[in-house]
Amino acid sequence: MKNWKTVYKTDKLYQAQIVNDYLQEKELNPIIVDKKDSAYQLGYYEIVVTVDHVIRAIKLIEDDIKFE
Repeated sequence: MKNWKTVYKTDKLYQAQIVNDYLQEKELNPIIVDKKDSAYQLGYYEIVVTVDHVIRAIKLIEDDIKFE
């Protein structure tokens, strides 16, 4: 995963899926990386994209996705 960078982190799976689906619609080919400990439910989910798409992905997330 050397050529992949994290563009979003959350502890909520539904938020990771929403961000992943949105970036998929924009053809950025994101991947959800599960970094939660299954025994204790500690950790988070990361959305990663290739280094070529990092700036565009961050801009899209900041401009178009809001969670309260």
